[in-house]
Amino acid sequence: MQEDREFDLIQDLKKVPDPKRLQQQMQFALEIDKEKNILRQTHLAEHGRREDDAEHAWHMALMAMLLQEYSNEKIDIGRTVMLCLCHDLVEIYAGDTYAYDEEGKKTQKKREADAENRLFDLLPDDQKVFFSGLFDEFEKQETAEAKFARAMDNLQPLMLNHSNGGCDWKEHGVSFSQVMGRQHHSAEGSEQLFELIDRIIHLHTDAGDLVDDRESKQ
Repeated sequence: MQEDREFDLIQDLKKVPDPKRLQQQMQFALEIDKEKNILRQTHLAEHGRREDDAEHAWHMALMAMLLQEYSNEKIDIGRTVMLCLCHDLVEIYAGDTYAYDEEGKKTQKKREADAENRLFDLLPDDQKVFFSGLFDEFEKQETAEAKFARAMDNLQPLMLNHSNGGCDWKEHGVSFSQVMGRQHHSAEGSEQLFELIDRIIHLHTDAGDLVDDRESKQ
């Protein structure tokens, strides 16, 4: 890779005990900058441009810090923030899969598993285990931290869509049942915040921003 040569200058640093380790770490740090190139379907607040993956992760990490008091369980906020920041890194190679893209979801797990191996292989072995562990923890949804991070992952784009009059839902013809099907998992992280989420979803369904299939799903 071209980037490998950019850190050859590390090899003869005198004060670094393990130059190869630092070279791997710097290569990884440069590689994850590519997350800024992965565009999501969600637009920034007040009808801005499409946000990128890095902005999404940063925003939900700060929201986790801000809203941690609403978690169903006491959480380690430091670990929760790490989960937020790392959960979409694999999309550098796998690409973003829109939440309501049913065709894309069929290959999502395979694409992301391949990307996980490719990306974290750049790291020293101990950090490969650490970063892979964060990604897997988020995906498995077994810890209180992972559940609250998922709630932030769901709430953040919902909040932006709400600020934009539901424009992203309208553009893609998204239905009430699709959004509720995704968002009901947020209650596993925060029942209190899910009350707000539920109200927003019903408001936009009543306004015609979401396809109203409430009766057909009862």
